[in-house]
Amino acid sequence: MTNGETTVAGLLARARGGDREALDHLFGACRGYLRVLARARLESWLQAKVDPSDLVQQSMLDAFRGFGQFQGVTSAEWLAWLRRIVEHNAADLVRFYHGADKRQVGREVALGDGSAGGVSPAAAGETPSQELLRKERELLLADALARLSPDHSEVIVLRNLQRLPFDEVAQRMGRTRPAAQMLWMRAMQKLQEAMAGGLSGSLG
Repeated sequence: MTNGETTVAGLLARARGGDREALDHLFGACRGYLRVLARARLESWLQAKVDPSDLVQQSMLDAFRGFGQFQGVTSAEWLAWLRRIVEHNAADLVRFYHGADKRQVGREVALGDGSAGGVSPAAAGETPSQELLRKERELLLADALARLSPDHSEVIVLRNLQRLPFDEVAQRMGRTRPAAQMLWMRAMQKLQEAMAGGLSGSLG
């Protein structure tokens, strides 16, 4: 994303003006972001019943149908709107399969949590430009995760986004605790490298 025509805000402006190609690009640019949100929002027990891609598709469909009702103009507002749609649909799935009273919200974190590779959540007094940079980096984080190997991506989702202890991460991945920790360290290194490459590419 190098100019006003290709940033999220630029695509938003063109899409709201009736540019169908811009609308397609807008949703395509955010698919990886939605995929990471979906994986973070679904507990592992629920992923055995629901494929995260189904949550992504439903959320994309809901966002597409409701695009005319979206009133925001910034990338921060757009990503927050998408996040709410994913969270709403995920909550519906949890209630359907497990009951609302048993939902483990304590483990759920935003994609931009600082533990997930240096992308921090909004801080008190954050300026609009700082918030914009944070939201753009959330997209880079999602794209970087998508480029990792399945094991590297999975260990980051379990450890950083679902905040599971290493013992549980190891159990779910069929590894010993030391092996899971080593995998996580390597995955974080790969994630940082992928994000650095993505950031350089977006500024080039």
